[in-house]
Amino acid sequence: MIRWMLVIFLALILISWFTPLLQKLGFGKLPGDFRFKLFGREWFIPLTTTLLLSALASLISKLI
Repeated sequence: MIRWMLVIFLALILISWFTPLLQKLGFGKLPGDFRFKLFGREWFIPLTTTLLLSALASLISKLI
């Protein structure tokens, strides 16, 4: 259980570090990525980007 929590924590840190780079590459602006304001705060739900990056990670893991 601790191992999975550590993996999730490290993945979130890596995602936060690479977010500016991914936005420059166009990720986060794909059709299906939702941005909206609610209760005075901007919310971002990257559905398409998540699916695309998951497929890419799956492909890389199959090749390795």
